[in-house]
Amino acid sequence: MTENQTSVTEFTLLGFSLSPKIQIFLCSLFSLFYAFTLLGNGVILELICLDSKLHTPMYFFLSHLAVVDISYASNNVPKMLANFLSKGKTISFASCIMQTFLYMAFAHTECLLLVVMSYDRYVAICHPLQYFAMMSWRICITLTVTSWACGCILALVHVVLLLRLPFCGPHEINHFFCEILSVLKLACADTTLNQVVIFAASVFILVGPLCLVLVSYTRILVAILRIQSREGRTKAFSTCSSHLCVVGLFFGSAIVMYMAPKSSHPEEQQKILSLFYSLFNPMLNPLIYSLRNAEVKGALRRTLWKQTSRMVLKFRFIEPFSPRWC
Repeated sequence: MTENQTSVTEFTLLGFSLSPKIQIFLCSLFSLFYAFTLLGNGVILELICLDSKLHTPMYFFLSHLAVVDISYASNNVPKMLANFLSKGKTISFASCIMQTFLYMAFAHTECLLLVVMSYDRYVAICHPLQYFAMMSWRICITLTVTSWACGCILALVHVVLLLRLPFCGPHEINHFFCEILSVLKLACADTTLNQVVIFAASVFILVGPLCLVLVSYTRILVAILRIQSREGRTKAFSTCSSHLCVVGLFFGSAIVMYMAPKSSHPEEQQKILSLFYSLFNPMLNPLIYSLRNAEVKGALRRTLWKQTSRMVLKFRFIEPFSPRWC
């Protein structure tokens, strides 16, 4: 078994069993989605960096969520798109393990960031007078670093347990990337420990955080209903509802994928859930936050106005200046 494990140099990603024409169509469609993912999250990052009004804890966490979404999609989607157009759908053993590690690390980090963002909204709405004391920049940085560190450590645990297993064939992964459950099926040894750790990690990183998020937003809802100002209720509800949309999409698909009984979702359905997890969710996040957030739309208008004004000034050969825009 040891000899077989060391002889493994590459895996074959089976991907989706579709006709060549449909694969080309999906490649074009998913390429468009991937471009929207990079563009949308990139615009949010640029707006947060350029607009001083967005230099708040809420958008600090949102910027890290955008980085996670870009990295998350870039880890899986380019290889999937390349496999749509190529006959040899192989991936090296080292690249496969690295893809599994990054996939788990970004997924765990996003779970924890969503919890941190819900806590930030809870403090902002339920304890507004103590907000800047409870959400100081030191606390924000600590929470963010902790989220990244925990995500990477948990992913490293999964990879270490995976590397101890021998792989003696077949070397075909029935997925479009090296998803950990699909890779485990190729091991020719007992994977009970791996399965237990994955389930325990799912409870820790999915069920636990989801309960914290629901508790936070339950208290937020009660606080919103007590706001007398209609404008205040609308603003608070708009911000929190966008967060809940992201939370529902992310945690819902993850729990179905990793905690539901195996018989309830066959391999093809698991691929669709992973596709939603890897491509659609990172693409929808910037749309949800931008379309339902007045501050982001205002920052976009201010940034476009500044850029347009600078272009007009340069075109008229007038030396550009830096006025204070409202």
